[in-house]
Amino acid sequence: MFASFLRHALDWFIDGDEKAGPAATPEPRRQQRDLHPPHVPANGSVYQGGGRPPDSEAPPQREQIFVAPAGPRVTPGPPMPSAPPPQRHAAQPESPPAARAPQPQETRPRRPWDPPVVGKPTAAFAPKPSMASAYRPDYIADGWATRDFVVRAASVRGYSHRVSGDPRQDDIAVAWHEASGAVLFAVADGVGNAPLSHVGATSACRAAISAMTTGLDSPTGRVDWAGLLQGAAWQICEQARISLGLREINKQAAEEQMATTLVAGMVLPHPDGPRVELVQAGDSSAWILNVRARRYQCLTPTKFRQGEEVFSNSVVALPRVPPTDVKHGLLNQGEILLVGTDGFGDPLGDGNNMIGDHFADAFHELPPVLKFANDLDFSRETWDDDRTLFALWPHRSRG
Repeated sequence: MFASFLRHALDWFIDGDEKAGPAATPEPRRQQRDLHPPHVPANGSVYQGGGRPPDSEAPPQREQIFVAPAGPRVTPGPPMPSAPPPQRHAAQPESPPAARAPQPQETRPRRPWDPPVVGKPTAAFAPKPSMASAYRPDYIADGWATRDFVVRAASVRGYSHRVSGDPRQDDIAVAWHEASGAVLFAVADGVGNAPLSHVGATSACRAAISAMTTGLDSPTGRVDWAGLLQGAAWQICEQARISLGLREINKQAAEEQMATTLVAGMVLPHPDGPRVELVQAGDSSAWILNVRARRYQCLTPTKFRQGEEVFSNSVVALPRVPPTDVKHGLLNQGEILLVGTDGFGDPLGDGNNMIGDHFADAFHELPPVLKFANDLDFSRETWDDDRTLFALWPHRSRG
């Protein structure tokens, strides 16, 4: 029986199943349409997606830096076997865009935080980074309030320095002396032809604030203003010695490298009104703005007084110490104190112009801190110096 079963299995293996009938002709495989378009990554190294893999000899495609606009969606039609396969070509390099001349900012609608345009604007451009060896931001913006005063302070790099890559040479320091309620301020403008004048400006501001704090904390409670200017000058010389690697202080080297102007002072609460005291070295200045009358009064003898001859560009600045001339007085109802560098003072002039109107409008009500800095960064042709401004509102003068 086993032999019969073995013979039957051998016959089936050689001749096929007698009951199976003739072998069926295989149906041709239907060509399937690829629902996913082929994709080659930007580096051409890995094949992803369906469809025909890319030719290995084809050069890799360049990464595109733009996104094509979305068009109407098209439903793919039936496959076309007779059509030749698509040819892959490397993306052609794009021609570099033609250089564009700076365009005035008024050619497009102003965005919320664009610099305010006053008259004819400065041409629009991308600022260069600061070439200072230490971090030097383009903007400083500060603001706070005490029980007596509200403070705003800002310093912005000028358009000329944004083009050249020079750092912001202005600086500012503000502090509150809690025991007396005084607000202390120092504003400095590094002289343009001194390579490290921005360091000198920072040194002078910090030395001035320290001197005022020391005076208010003393038994007399008074500031030695002559000592303040001398101390700021010494601090500049000492900083120059350190920065230049000198063995001893060299006043000439300090002046050549770090010369700076300075206005330093304080505002103290007083029964008759806020009392202002300040000293000046160089051409930075201070003003009182009558908010309702929109009138500016310059407090320091500089080139900003109406009817007086404009000074030359030469500035006698720290570390040369000028004679001490302390300015003091009271702020009246509706008045605010402004202290600024010539980047603010030069375009302001006597205030009877578009710049004066711009700030009278901006300061009619207390501005938010960032708006204060944005208003200072106005765009007007030819006015391209660094700008620094301190402003103080007595609480009763707000609004």
